[in-house]
Formats: sequence, C-alpha cells, structure tokens
Amino acid sequence: MYLNKAMVFGNLTRDPELRSTPGGQQVCSFGLATNRVYKKPDGSKGEQTEFHNVVAWGRLGETCAQYLRKGSSAYVEGRLQTRNWDKDGVKQYKTEIIAETIQFGPKGASQGSTPAPRAAEPVAAKEDAIDYPADEVNPDDIPF
Repeated sequence: MYLNKAMVFGNLTRDPELRSTPGGQQVCSFGLATNRVYKKPDGSKGEQTEFHNVVAWGRLGETCAQYLRKGSSAYVEGRLQTRNWDKDGVKQYKTEIIAETIQFGPKGASQGSTPAPRAAEPVAAKEDAIDYPADEVNPDDIPF
C-alpha cells in the first residue's frame, strides 16, 4: 500500500489566483508558508520557513478564491504532485499540493493584511433542523 498525503497549516503568501481551463474547469492556485521553530545546538531558538504551492480544483478552488486573501491562515490536506516541462531546453520541475480539503483559519487571524470585502451570501433556513423538546432533563432520569 502506498500513501501520498500532505497536511499543512500556514498563512497565504499571495492572493489566490482563479483561472479556467479550456474545458471550463475552475482551478485556483496560491502559496502557503509554514514555520518550524527549533532549538539550535547552542541553545538559541531557530526558525525555518517552508513555502508550498497549493492547487484547488472545481468548487473548492472557487471558494478559496472568494474567501482567502494574502495573510489568511488555512489548513490544507491533499496529495503531492510534481509537474515538469522544458524551458529553453532546460527541464523545470514544480511540486504542488493538490488540495482535497481546505479549512479556513479564524477570521481576522491574518497578520498585517486587510481582507477584501466579501459578497453577502443568502442564509437559508434549515428544513432538516432537529426540533429538540423544551422539557428540562433531570440527571437522575438518565440510566447511566
């Protein structure tokens, strides 16, 4: 069995870029930075930043382009994929995280950036909402 899974939590390094393929499929790409804090051999604190390229397809990509901005925090789960191409006779490589799940960080958690205004979304009433009884529950009535 093989496993190709990437899980990263970090801040966007640039605004998401939404494009369309010739077939009409939406694709969004953005950069994500993660930090690692460690202790150096001399006892001082060291910090290392890694930069990741993230690609989200379809509705997930559209949602990212709508709600994420540079500096926003996001948790991304996906798989690693490396693309290659020739540029002036030199082979170029780019490794990306193809997102399967993205969770946006807390609103206002971005440092030093102002998110762009967002379009208001209509709020629909939940038809399948659970209708809980209004009676008080006595803990002595619980059998366990």
